[in-house]
Amino acid sequence: MYLYKAACSDIHVPRQRRTPGRFFQRQGTGLSSHHTAGCPHWEGRSNSALELQQLGHFLQIHGYSLLESVGANTKMIYRNLGKSGLRVSCLGLGTWVTFGGQISDEVAEQLMTIAYENGVNLFDTAEVYSAGKAEIILGNIIKKKCWRRSSLVITTKLYWGGKAETERGLSRKHIIEGLKGSLQRLQLEYVDVVFANRPDSNTPMEEIVRAMTHVINNGMSMYWGTSRWSAMEIMEAYSVARQFNLIPPVCEQAEYHLFQRDKVEMQLPELYHKIGVGVVSWSPLACGIITGKYENGIPESSRASMKSYQWLKEKILSEDGRKQQAKLKELTHIAERLSCTLPQLAI
Repeated sequence: MYLYKAACSDIHVPRQRRTPGRFFQRQGTGLSSHHTAGCPHWEGRSNSALELQQLGHFLQIHGYSLLESVGANTKMIYRNLGKSGLRVSCLGLGTWVTFGGQISDEVAEQLMTIAYENGVNLFDTAEVYSAGKAEIILGNIIKKKCWRRSSLVITTKLYWGGKAETERGLSRKHIIEGLKGSLQRLQLEYVDVVFANRPDSNTPMEEIVRAMTHVINNGMSMYWGTSRWSAMEIMEAYSVARQFNLIPPVCEQAEYHLFQRDKVEMQLPELYHKIGVGVVSWSPLACGIITGKYENGIPESSRASMKSYQWLKEKILSEDGRKQQAKLKELTHIAERLSCTLPQLAI
């Protein structure tokens, strides 16, 4: 399960204004009020309550209601992805390791169904996950469930597409051919966000940005983003896009959890405010470490027990790993006081 965090302020749907300068927002299971005066995001939006009332009246005429929306029924919180208009659920479902590897296709379908029915609209995959099988399974489930494509936000990542020299990297050739391959496996006409899965020092930044602009302009993707890029590399891509009138990245996919905080909290905040880049954070449970299941060793059915994840096993059994387990014991007491589980506290 992935946690998705927008860089800009949350944009909640305000209810009808009852007192000047205030609006009410629905969050979680209750209502909270916020002043609009002095809030940069709401400057010039003093008529938002009136507009919402008019929207409600318009929808009522056509047989719809704001109260019948997915967000209202599931209590899911939605955020803008960076400064874009794309609304994504604050929780998303990833397919790394699990789809096409650790779980059966039936279990994958059950997980996706639970997520979708509870308001999750963002599903993330990559061409490298299980050598493309994760994309196939994800596409099969979407087709079988007959979910409206417009209700989904599907993201995939490009870099490792095959064994040949031309089947990896971020060259124009691989970005275009790799995304075409992903779309075939997903059985989709487009993805919502395509990520550059890591930086590529062998490809000029202008070529990467031009290729990403090309796939967007040709309807293969709605947006593009970066993954595991440094703040300097993201800024370079943004500068190139502005220089040549191309499309800049809308978000960065970064590892972010209790034991990995520096990049998201220290290195990227300046970009959030300067260029509006959002953050899609991956591995909020640190590959399962934060669940606490590795406290007494490596469970037989866990990710760390798989042959291809010996690096994770070594990490858990190392001195740093033991220190992390000690910290988790302390966090468990906090979770108990809050009446939640350790994974819930982490997310």
